[in-house]
Amino acid sequence: MTNQPAGPDDGIEDLLAYLRESRGFDFGGYKRSSLLRRIEHRMSQVGIASHQAYLDLLQVDPQEFTALFNTILINVTSFFRDTEAWDKLRTEVIPALLAERSPGDPLRIWSTGCSTGQEPYSLAMLLADELGIDDYLKRVKIYATDVDDEALAQARQAAYGENDLTGVPAEQRAAYFEQRGDRFVFHPDLRRTVIFGRNDLVQDAPISRVDLLLCRNTLMYFNSETQQRVLTRFHFALVPRGVLFLGRAEMLLGRSRLFEPVDLKQRIFRRLAHRAAPIGRNGSEPAESGGLAERLHEQAFAASPIAQLVVGADDNLALLSDQAATLFGLSRRDLGRPIRELEVSYQPLSLRSHLDQVLAERKPIRVSEVEYNRPGGVVHWFEVHLNPVADGNDLLGVSVVFHDVSATRALRLEVDRVNRQLETTNAELQSTNEELETTNEELQSTVEELETTNEELQSTNEELETMNEELQSTNDELQIINEAVRERSTELNEVNDFLEAVMTAFTAGVIVVDTDLLVLAWNAAAQELWGVRRDEAEGRHLLNLDVGLPSEVLRPLLRSALETPGAPPEARIDAVNRRGRSITVRLLCSALLRPDGGQRGVLLVMETVD
Repeated sequence: MTNQPAGPDDGIEDLLAYLRESRGFDFGGYKRSSLLRRIEHRMSQVGIASHQAYLDLLQVDPQEFTALFNTILINVTSFFRDTEAWDKLRTEVIPALLAERSPGDPLRIWSTGCSTGQEPYSLAMLLADELGIDDYLKRVKIYATDVDDEALAQARQAAYGENDLTGVPAEQRAAYFEQRGDRFVFHPDLRRTVIFGRNDLVQDAPISRVDLLLCRNTLMYFNSETQQRVLTRFHFALVPRGVLFLGRAEMLLGRSRLFEPVDLKQRIFRRLAHRAAPIGRNGSEPAESGGLAERLHEQAFAASPIAQLVVGADDNLALLSDQAATLFGLSRRDLGRPIRELEVSYQPLSLRSHLDQVLAERKPIRVSEVEYNRPGGVVHWFEVHLNPVADGNDLLGVSVVFHDVSATRALRLEVDRVNRQLETTNAELQSTNEELETTNEELQSTVEELETTNEELQSTNEELETMNEELQSTNDELQIINEAVRERSTELNEVNDFLEAVMTAFTAGVIVVDTDLLVLAWNAAAQELWGVRRDEAEGRHLLNLDVGLPSEVLRPLLRSALETPGAPPEARIDAVNRRGRSITVRLLCSALLRPDGGQRGVLLVMETVD
């Protein structure tokens, strides 16, 4: 089969749809050019030319999914990758992060795209050095996530080869690794503080209340729209003034309203509050005479982690929390606008009828099981509380609070499912204990992941950075091939040197010709005898060389050696040497045979006879 590049209509959309439906993995947010390049790289490895043919292979060979995902999800990682950035984290960022918290406060860290675990374990060593192991074990929890189940399985083992530890300083290697055979196993107590789980940054809920978030060279694989959504989730996942640590291939261009740079060169950023200041009921900003207490009240309302709106009695949006702004796509410009002109008036529920009811009855109402489908396929469930806001007998407006019960609802459904499963598997409980232990660990991570909502954010990146990562992943293959070629070249040079030494050692003239009598070899003794240099003779017809050997005598000898490769023909020939003197030459013609017995040429050995 001839491997030709797959055409633009060669079933790529069908292939991506099949991956999404059969394996639940949506590559729609990935950069299309990079995605196609990686898929076609795998297709070339299995000798398939079209996307449709490769889809057929996936349908009949489930094992091919693993190879394809390993090709697309490039796992390039190491301990303390980019040393300068980690030094900045160790000497400045971590101490500042700890100084802002009280002793004993827990630290929650999220390492996204953790691959085979070197990054979260690097964090564990860094924090254990800073806090001491005892304090570390009490305070630190590291969540490490990836979409590659095979890489996560390796990460959970926490065992690495000696080459994998090249980036780990000797003192940390001695303190945190134990050698077992040819593997080095990470410190078991620190290992238990690192929780690994599968998380798709595009579709799954992020970890909540994170102090430090690492996403190093992962965003660059996504297109601009997907990067916006992922970065918004990161902003929401981080606590106020939480730290975001990106890779060298990523930048936060135009993100000043969400993150401020701590060290732009090392791609370290700090979360900004990103809140819209509330305004008064008449649409104007609050007066400076309100004093510190009023400003503090307004800022506390804006910074509330709960999505909350306040609609004035005049039906205009009066107050807005940060959470409501990011959740429903609102901004400061919407303050003072009629609520009926805003999309939040219709989604996730029809607010108009409920607002009218509260204003008319002056009683709070509660609406349960409100479903909200956000862009990107993310579903939230809310319990909405509407309460009248009054000053004495004056009704000022209505407070609308959206309590996110997605995690509770999902957990309840999950618990119901597990209970049903346990009822049907009681008889086999002893054989499934190990499976349930694994499930419990996954559920622990899932409960944390389902406590937060997803946000949108903006970022851009360059395509060439992605190609650099791909080239690094294939570098090992090229090194193996280069080493094999280098060994073969050395062997060939040795053979050539040996043959040259043999030819030079002959005191008799030696000439080798092929079956067409073209000269293949001409040693120094032949040059001395006939006065023709090697570069003048090799490649030319022997009988066309002006060397003093009579062709009418030489031709029959050569023909005899070629036609009858038995005993080599021998003759004495009168000739004229390079000095013009008449000499008698003893000439021996031997046939050169291939291993299969076929003719390869003739070896002529000539020496003068006194």
